[in-house]
Order: sequence, then structure tokens, then C-alpha cells
Amino acid sequence: MTQEVLELAKDLLSRPSVTPLDEGCQELMGDRLAAAGFNIESMVFDDTTNMWARRGNESPVFCFAGHTDVVPTGDLSKWHTPPFEPTVIDDYIHGRGAADMKGSLAAMVVATERFVAKHPDHKGSIAFLITSDEEGPFINGTTRVIDTLEARNEKITWSLVGEPSSTHKLGDVVKNGRRGSLTGNLTVKGIQGHVAYPHLADNPIHKASPALAELAQMHWDNGNEFFPPTSFQIANINGGTGASNVIPGDLQVMFNFRYSTEVTAEELIKRVLNILDAHGLDYDINWVFNGLPFLTGDGPLLEATKAAILDVTGYETDPQTSGGTSDGRFIAPTGAQVIELGPVNATIHKINECVKVSDLEILALCYESILEKLLCE
Repeated sequence: MTQEVLELAKDLLSRPSVTPLDEGCQELMGDRLAAAGFNIESMVFDDTTNMWARRGNESPVFCFAGHTDVVPTGDLSKWHTPPFEPTVIDDYIHGRGAADMKGSLAAMVVATERFVAKHPDHKGSIAFLITSDEEGPFINGTTRVIDTLEARNEKITWSLVGEPSSTHKLGDVVKNGRRGSLTGNLTVKGIQGHVAYPHLADNPIHKASPALAELAQMHWDNGNEFFPPTSFQIANINGGTGASNVIPGDLQVMFNFRYSTEVTAEELIKRVLNILDAHGLDYDINWVFNGLPFLTGDGPLLEATKAAILDVTGYETDPQTSGGTSDGRFIAPTGAQVIELGPVNATIHKINECVKVSDLEILALCYESILEKLLCE
């Protein structure tokens, strides 16, 4: 096995690029891609660094998408090795971002270098859309790049996102879609007072509890063959002054929907408001749209991905739509087909995050095979 992917992964992992920092990761990738004939365009929006790299001017456009930012390390004393000093232990490379997703970035770059060396006159174009704001507020990252590309009518045909999709072994699962995400920030208003004189106050916790219970027990839809039923979860709830003798004046509740294609965000909002109104609550609410659901069905990208995994690993993959959101939600609405393929996700965001070294080479081979099936055959 070659060490190309591992060495590039180490270089990327050594850079403490906690959101929204990039710490030179994109420059490192850009230099490698420029040497392979890519035009490199840096797009900086406020605190976020993005890179759009493209080789070729024709369609179809195959785009590798990913992020150089990582989540915070957590308690450093609990790490076996320093999180930004990549260390190989028993065929696993340890470091923050190893699985999510600098290992994938290294595999993407090396796979592309190999493909271009073999097929310098490939059809269409190859692109990279890389951001430093995927783990954070995702305001100035991929979504802003997509807006820029759309404004100049530069379209992506196929996008492969390097998120860690695998469950038990590399390539056993790919994500061919994601559920939508909608967050509600609810404030239920009451009247603060002394607990000994409840008739002079109005407890918003007592008032809101039946409505919250109804929301939590509501059956929103049945899902479909691609998506599980829509789920509602209360993520945070806060009320009171901290004193045991004070009735709170208001209650803050944050909740989230992960919803299927069987329902729209607008329909969910209407149903929530109907329940709150039916319980006679005095409230304010604001909504955060985190992403629409998307699905990539049978077609060139999914078929090429499934065939490549079978060719390289000898086993078939399972397309799923489970899990959280990814930046694929910003790319899919443009009409692009989107697939997520990356390492095993068992340690993402955890202390001692790691990925199997041999999996990085397998991933690079899968990526290269996908390029060959889409841009050569």
C-alpha cells in the first residue's frame, strides 16, 4: 500500500482548523490541485475561507465537496495523543478530523492526481468545493459558494461529499439523501410572581406542558421507502430564575424536526402553530431552516458509486438517508445529484477520533474508480 494518502492526511491533521479556521489546509490542497491543472479560486466570506477549484470548462461537472474545519477537541487530558499531532497506532491514525473529514480530503486529492495523470483528456470537468464552515453556523460556507456559482450559472452535475458515511467497514453505507431539518425557538409568556401567591402570577411552564406533550406524541407522517417518519425532539428547555420561590415569567423551548419528503416545512409550522393556539398560549416563535430534504435516486452517480465500491472492496453498499445533515443540502437544490461516501463514522466528534490507515487508501481507490466510471466510460 502506498503512503500518499496517509502523508497528506497527516499534513492536514496537524493544522488546528477549528471552525471557522482553515489554517492553510485549503492552500495545501490548492497547490496540489493547481499542479494537476486546476484553476483555484478562493472565496472568503466574513470569517470563512472557501475554495472552488476546477479542471476543465465543459459539462458534466463532477465535484468533490468537503470541509477543512473540525469541531473543538474537548478535554485534552482524555486524548491518548495530542489531537493535532497525528499519530498512527495499530493501523489507525488518531487526530481531530481524521474521520470527519480530513482523511476524505486527502483521499480526494490523491485520487484526483492519479486520475488526471492517467486520463489528462478526460471528458467534462472535475471540481472541488471546500469550506471551513461546515461544523459551525454554516452561514458563510458552502451555501455562499453555491450562491456565487448559481449567480454565474456554473452548474454542478454530480457531487460526492466526503462525510463519514460508513458504519462498520468502509463503503458498507453511502448516503444518497438526507432528511430536512427545521428548528423552532419558542418563548411562552407568563407572569412572574411568588410561588406562595400563584393567583397573582401565571406559570408558563404549567401552561406549556400539555402543548409540549402533544407535540412530542404527535405522529407527523409515515415516512416512505427512502426516509423514516418525521421526528420531533425538544433540544433545550429553560425557565425560572433559579430560586425555588419564584414562578417564572417566561419559558424558552428549542425543538427540532428531522423531516421526510412526505411533509414540507410549511406544513410542520402550520401544525405546530395550530397546537400552540389550541392550548391558548401567549407566545413568540422564530424558525430556523437548516436544510431541505433531498434524495439522489438511481442514476449515473449512485450507480457509479455502487459499482466502484463493489469493484474495490468486493461487497455491495447500502444507500441510506439516515443521520444528520451535511452540506449536500446546499448543493442538491441546484439540481445536482449528491452522494456521501467517507470513512467509518464510529469516532466522529469524539475524544481520540481516528480512522483506519488502510481505509484511506481504499477510499482513494473508490474515488478514483468513480471518476473513471463517470468521466471516462
